[in-house]
Amino acid sequence: MTSREHQPGISPQSRFLLLAAMMLLPLGVSASDAPGDRPAGSGSRASAAAKPNVLFIVADDLRPELGCYGGPARTPNLDRLATRGVRFDRAYCQQALCNPSRSSFLTGRRPDQLHLWVNGIHFREQNRDVETLPGWFKRHGYVTRNVGKIFHNWHTKTRGDRQSWSADEFLHYANHGSDLPQVSGELPPNRALTYPRLYGDAPLCERRDVADEAYFDGRVAAEAVRLLQELRGQPFFLAVGFWKPHAPFNPPAKYWQQQPAKLPRLDPRVPDAVPPLALHDSREILGIPPQQIALTPAQIEELRHGYLAAIHFLDSQVGKVLEALEKNNLTDKTVIIFLSDHGYHLGEHGLWAKTSCFELDARVPLIITPPRWPQAGSHSVSLVELIDLFPTLTELCGLPKPEGLAGHSLVPVLKDPRRRVKDAALTQHPRPAYYDRTEKGRPDAMGYSLRSDRVRYTE
Repeated sequence: MTSREHQPGISPQSRFLLLAAMMLLPLGVSASDAPGDRPAGSGSRASAAAKPNVLFIVADDLRPELGCYGGPARTPNLDRLATRGVRFDRAYCQQALCNPSRSSFLTGRRPDQLHLWVNGIHFREQNRDVETLPGWFKRHGYVTRNVGKIFHNWHTKTRGDRQSWSADEFLHYANHGSDLPQVSGELPPNRALTYPRLYGDAPLCERRDVADEAYFDGRVAAEAVRLLQELRGQPFFLAVGFWKPHAPFNPPAKYWQQQPAKLPRLDPRVPDAVPPLALHDSREILGIPPQQIALTPAQIEELRHGYLAAIHFLDSQVGKVLEALEKNNLTDKTVIIFLSDHGYHLGEHGLWAKTSCFELDARVPLIITPPRWPQAGSHSVSLVELIDLFPTLTELCGLPKPEGLAGHSLVPVLKDPRRRVKDAALTQHPRPAYYDRTEKGRPDAMGYSLRSDRVRYTE
């Protein structure tokens, strides 16, 4: 890629995006005959009896540390889910920040198409009539319900996205820093280390002997279990958004104790020749400069331990939902999707949290489990993107596709995990990462990163 000659009259950004567009076309399809998406109403609808349900489970800030990915986190429930479906080993988000990523895969459009690269703008403000994945299923006869964080709505409580859902959303609005334990009686002590800053109103690390339901995700799982019984007998799209393993790292104490494995030894070095613009100040964990904390080795170790414990906590809540699906005789009638909105750094490259174009931020876990799938238990190294989920689910459920989707159906890969649908995956990030909080209010630069089979190339 770096050996390509510069063409006169084409800006570096335009040249990069042109190359990206060529690489991201479906394999074997030229630009002139790339398939257009079928408009609404075209094709035949699946009959009500044939419509599979959809259970769409989203984690927050989860990089692929699951046991089924060879990671150290204890994830028996997600590992079992992977044995029933197809695990994608090279899945990538389109931007490593909650709102842009979620808005992207829930509309099937890239951040540049939505003109949305920050958390502080609701996607409807600039894309009033855009179709969403749950909204499309609602238009085609599904009951659509939302439990937990699916869209990124904490900054605009009254908005949500009622166009997408058949009823009010549950625990979709909150701030991670307000996930304080709710208990009856005296609150057990926090056995975690003390840090010189809070995460919102919560300790950065918290280790208390409390029930799962003391925190957001325990209550999200309980409501999802209740809804599964209510939704029986009708085609449904149930989105369950867990808040973990996003900071603060506060899973109940038993999950800390049951997580003996550790992440690989931390290498905080920045790769050679990486320009400062590609990095960031890790303010989500360290605080806003110049008032940043310096982590001790013990604190670094505890944060990394807390991240794995939070994944174990998440896995336990997912297990409750999957068990309820089975008890209600819905497993063989339901497409199950599990994914994360983006990856995460835990000190690698000297970075904490997200908002970079590096592999650890861009790569995510993705498991797709159609009912009674012949390729159950297989895995794919095909390069895929989260924007591919919208067309994949419409095809699996026999629905037409709306116009304007940027992704490609992964059904060919589900049928044959050796297949590929694209040659590269594209991730991007603006600088400053939180430019909406600056006086200028717009980015100074945009980083684009292409992941191919062999390399990650970033401009």
